Amino acid sequence: MKNLLLLHGALGHSSMFTPYLEELSKYFNIHTPLFSGHGNTSLPEDGITIEKYTQELAEYCEKENLEDVYILGHSMGGYIALCYALENPKKVNSIMTLGTKFDWTEEQALKESKLLNPDVIIEKVPKYAEQLEIQHGTQWKQLLPEIGKMMTSLGKNQPLKDKVLTKIETPVQIMIGDKDNMVSLEESIDVYKKIPNAKLAVLPDTKHPLDKVRPILLFDLMKDFWKLT
Repeated sequence: MKNLLLLHGALGHSSMFTPYLEELSKYFNIHTPLFSGHGNTSLPEDGITIEKYTQELAEYCEKENLEDVYILGHSMGGYIALCYALENPKKVNSIMTLGTKFDWTEEQALKESKLLNPDVIIEKVPKYAEQLEIQHGTQWKQLLPEIGKMMTSLGKNQPLKDKVLTKIETPVQIMIGDKDNMVSLEESIDVYKKIPNAKLAVLPDTKHPLDKVRPILLFDLMKDFWKLT
């Protein structure tokens, strides 16, 4: 049976893929690794970076002996998937990214990272604070600033620069919700045009969070892209 990696986003959790597991398990052996600092995993002592998470994914694939793997990555998970494919093209069959932000600037990264203030989230978005505590335990308050630092680092140095994107050989489908307020349609189209073997899909009436995506929409796109019958 084929292997499928489901990669969560920053501040996300593998449990967010639960609505998809039963259906996808008809076609794949499913792997839902957690990036360090998320869920019950420890925060890395040397900080969180895209490069570190790409290395964690490489180590996971090596440990599980995953070759010719299929990947669906939400948000940051999609970014990590493409970085991994760039370094390990022969180990990846194909990638679907959903709501992945590619256009990072220092100014934008700083703006996004300022929103990751635990006290502000508790006051302004208490339900989200509760969700973060359920998913990551009390360390969610330490995880937020670390993700903020990762964003700032992305603003200064993007691993997936324009010239790099043209070197991705893996078949890719870039997906974005038309109501995503974190990722623009323009940046998604731009990346789709630069990756040689890429397709583009826009999900109607769909916001950024994975739990706001209608599973039937995503299933249909997966079945089409991966020719699941």
